[in-house]
Amino acid sequence: MSFRLGLDFGTSGARACAIAENGAVVHEQRVGYTNPARQTPQDWRSALLALLSGMPQDIAANLQGIAIDGTSGTVLLCDEGLAPLSDALMYHDARAHLHAEQLASIAPAGHMALNATSGLAKFMWLTQHVEQAAYFLHQADWLTALLSGRPGISDYHNALKTGYDVEALRWPDWVTALPHAYLLPEVVAPGDDLGTIRPDLAARFGLSPHCRIHAGTTDSTAAFIASGVSEPGVGVTSLGTTLVLKQLSDKRIEAPEYGVYSHRYGDLWLVGGASNAGAGILKEHFDERRLAELSARIDVTQDSPLDYYPLSAPGERFPFNEPGLAPRIEPRPADDAAFLHGLLQGLARIEAEGYARLEELGATPLRAVITNGGGATNEVWRKLRARLLGVPVGVAAQVEAAYGSALLCSGGYRMPRNAVSN
Repeated sequence: MSFRLGLDFGTSGARACAIAENGAVVHEQRVGYTNPARQTPQDWRSALLALLSGMPQDIAANLQGIAIDGTSGTVLLCDEGLAPLSDALMYHDARAHLHAEQLASIAPAGHMALNATSGLAKFMWLTQHVEQAAYFLHQADWLTALLSGRPGISDYHNALKTGYDVEALRWPDWVTALPHAYLLPEVVAPGDDLGTIRPDLAARFGLSPHCRIHAGTTDSTAAFIASGVSEPGVGVTSLGTTLVLKQLSDKRIEAPEYGVYSHRYGDLWLVGGASNAGAGILKEHFDERRLAELSARIDVTQDSPLDYYPLSAPGERFPFNEPGLAPRIEPRPADDAAFLHGLLQGLARIEAEGYARLEELGATPLRAVITNGGGATNEVWRKLRARLLGVPVGVAAQVEAAYGSALLCSGGYRMPRNAVSN
């Protein structure tokens, strides 16, 4: 039997997920960062080595492939030996705001690189502060290179926010005209075969010397791959702290005014948007035990009379862009179950409006939704959402990004359609 390994480097730690040929999970492990708020490339390398050393020997010896996902927009500069020459700039680092403004004079209007947290703005900041670099790499690129021994390669999911043209499959002229553009990586398709693992690592960890290293992806895209969705018209809703909607589309959609953009996804496009509202507001008012108790008292066949827009802080970006929008969670009834009903219904309406917005922009009409994230376990909320969306709503059988990266080793863009449990 052969196995494939997915490695997910997220915001708080790294996860490993090994799967068999039939997709069954055979091994999982997690390594936390000492200080997630100040994580370094050395932390990532240590986590990588710990995950490899934790592989059961029978799986390691029969490992056929490894793919890595990382946080989108986390980047660094390194030398020819892959030694970091600077601290990594994390996905949410906004120090490059002046460079984002400079890009506005040369980039197409509304381009996603015109943001202080974009990979391209960080590229400009880093190259102005670090000398004698050999490579500019995204987090997943650097970790993949440690395994393959082939630096200077990225994938078109990670490279999207660094300005790569995912339709023409090339760096656009306005990017290659930038100073130090020669440091930008060669870009391949996620999952592409980059060759065998470094022999010294195979010997050190008892891995098969024939194990192939594959180009990676971003953490959110890996989570989408894990959901098993392969056709337009099926949405994936992540009910995390914020509400994130993703859907496959035959048509590429770019609507920066709503924060909507598209990843190339095989021969389709993965479009999506993220509301500032989400399950985070629920945790501000109730713990998990209380949420379960109150949810059981809600009649999902009835509308709540409360007209809530449950934001944790002012400002909305999707399904409409209103930076000054104030949270609306009043009046609060004396009955906590009625209050929760209003919150859940408000979030479900935002989700419905979000998918309607994607359809308005050109996405395939919605016919089903799969759910992941912490809120996916709330059965009452699922039924309430299904009623308002008017389509079946299920729960993803697999939700871990590491599982999606494992699938990427074997062409994870097209997975079986029975990956949903209702």
